[in-house]
Amino acid sequence: MPPRRPPAPRCALAAALAAVAFLLLVAGPAAALCRRVSHEGRGYAVCEAVAGEDALRLWLGDGGGTAWGSFERLNAGLAAAGQRLGFAMNAGMFHADLRPVGLYVEDGRTLAPLVTAAGPGNFGMLPNGVFCILTGGFAVVESRAFAARPLPCRHATQSGPMLVIAGRLHPRFLADATSRHIRNGVGVSADGRRAVFAIAETPVTFHEFGRLFRDGLGLGQALYLDGAVSRLHAPALGLGGGGLRPVGPIVGTLVPAAPAR
Repeated sequence: MPPRRPPAPRCALAAALAAVAFLLLVAGPAAALCRRVSHEGRGYAVCEAVAGEDALRLWLGDGGGTAWGSFERLNAGLAAAGQRLGFAMNAGMFHADLRPVGLYVEDGRTLAPLVTAAGPGNFGMLPNGVFCILTGGFAVVESRAFAARPLPCRHATQSGPMLVIAGRLHPRFLADATSRHIRNGVGVSADGRRAVFAIAETPVTFHEFGRLFRDGLGLGQALYLDGAVSRLHAPALGLGGGGLRPVGPIVGTLVPAAPAR
C-alpha cells in the first residue's frame, strides 16, 4: 500500500477555500444564470431565474415619476443600496413616454391596467399574455384567462403575442414567414419554478423564436416581449445591453454589488 499523503496544512487549506469564496463572490450569481445556445443553427443568449434562489423583479421608474429608461441608469440607482443587476432585459411594450402599454404590476401595486381587446401591432395580436412573478414561482398566462382568474402577482408585465400556448405555437405564426428581427421573450417551466429569458443574436421570425422556447428550451408557455428595442444586460456573457433608444419596463435579478478592488 502506498504511503498516505500527509494532510494539507490548515493554513494552505484555509487559503484555498478563501480563494474559491472570493472567485464565487466576484463572479456573482449571474455567472451561472446566463449562457449562449444554438437552436436550428441560430444563436441565442439565454438567462434563467429560479424561484426561491434568484431575486427576480420588475422596474419602471425611480419613484420620482421618471422612468429608468436604461440598464445603466437603473444600475446606478441600485448601487446606493449596495446592489446591482445580475442580468436584465426589456420587459414589454411601452408608449412614447415609456409607460407600459398593458398590465404592469410592481411591488404588488398595479400601475397600468390589463388590456384584453385586440388591436394593432404585435401587442394586439391575440392571444397576448402576462408574465407574472409570484411569491413562490412564475407564470405566463394568456391575457383573457388572466382577466377571468387573476393571479396574486408581486410583479407582472403584459405583452404580446404569446409565443407558445400549452405547448403549441401562436396560431398566426407562419413557418415560411420572412419578417425577421432581433426578438426577446420569456418562458416558464411547467412547475413554475424557472423563468427563462432569451434574445436572438441574429434576426429571427416569430415561428423560429417560438420553436426555440418550445423545442429548444422545452417550455410550454412563452411570451414575446419586444423586437424594436430588444436588448440584454448580461455581464457574464459580456453583454452590457446599451442602446440608443430608451426602454420602459425592465425585468432582472438583483445581486450584491461587486466588492471594491
